Amino acid sequence: MLALRLIVWVAMALGRPAARLLLYPICLYYLAFSLQVRSASRQYLGKVLGRAPRLADSFRHYHSFASVLLDRTFLLNGQMSRFDVRAHGVEIIEEMVSGGNGCVLLGAHLGSFEITRCEGRTRGYKVSMLMYEDNARKVGAVLRAINPALQTEIIALGRLEAMLKVEAALARGEVVGMLADRTLNDADTIRCPFLGQAARFPTGPFRIAIMLDRPMALLFGVYRGGNRYDIHVERFAEPGEVRGGSRAEATERLLRRYAERLEHYCRLAPYNWFNFYDFWR
Repeated sequence: MLALRLIVWVAMALGRPAARLLLYPICLYYLAFSLQVRSASRQYLGKVLGRAPRLADSFRHYHSFASVLLDRTFLLNGQMSRFDVRAHGVEIIEEMVSGGNGCVLLGAHLGSFEITRCEGRTRGYKVSMLMYEDNARKVGAVLRAINPALQTEIIALGRLEAMLKVEAALARGEVVGMLADRTLNDADTIRCPFLGQAARFPTGPFRIAIMLDRPMALLFGVYRGGNRYDIHVERFAEPGEVRGGSRAEATERLLRRYAERLEHYCRLAPYNWFNFYDFWR
C-alpha cells in the first residue's frame, strides 16, 4: 500500500508527462533483472510477430504494460479528458442495456479494461468487474489507494452473495465484465489453438456467462501509444444461442470463438497482451 500511494503521489504531483519519463528506467531495470518474465515475453512475441523478437521488442512490450498501469492512476481519478479515445462498436453495449436487463462483457489482459469502464461511465452505464476473490482483494487495495469510491464496482467470486450481486446489477440494467484469458489451475480448462500452438483457457467465465442468460459482447481497450486508445466492441453471443443444448458444448464453442478473436487482437496490437508467464505450458 505504501508503494501504491507513492506511485499515485508521483503521478498526481508531477503530472503524466513527467511520470512517463520514469517508466524508461523502470522498464530497463525489469528488462535486465526479471529473467522469467522476459523469457515469457519473448516466447509470446515470437509467436505473435512471426520472427525472433529483438531486445527492442521486449522493451516495447514492458513499456506498453507500464504505460497502461500508469494511465490507470489517472483514469481511476476521473481524468478521462487526458486521453484520446476512439470507440468502435460501443453502440452495441448501449443497445444491449437499453432493455434494462444488462449484459455481460468478456475482455482479456490486453490493453486497458479500465479505459472501457471509464468510457462506459461517460456514456451512462456502469461496468462492474467479476473476479476471483484473491484478485478482487488485490484490486480492491489498488482502488482504496487511488479512488475508494470505485471499490464497489468489484464483485468477488467465491463468496455466497457473489451471484446475487451479479443478478442484482444486471437487473438494474448494468454491465458485468470478466477477463477470460487467465486460469488459476488446469482443472477447468479447455485446450484450443492460440497463436499457432494449443493453450489452456479457463471455462469458468463462459460457464458463468451462459448461466447469467444475458447478451454477451467482447471488449478490448487497445493502447496505441502516447495518450491514444482504441476501444473495440463486438457482439459475441445471444442467450438463445446457448439455451437448450449441452452446456459443455456451448461452453467449448464460446471459448474457442473467444480464443480466435483474442488472437486477432493480439496480432492487431502485439505489444498489448500482458500475460507475462508461459501461457502455453
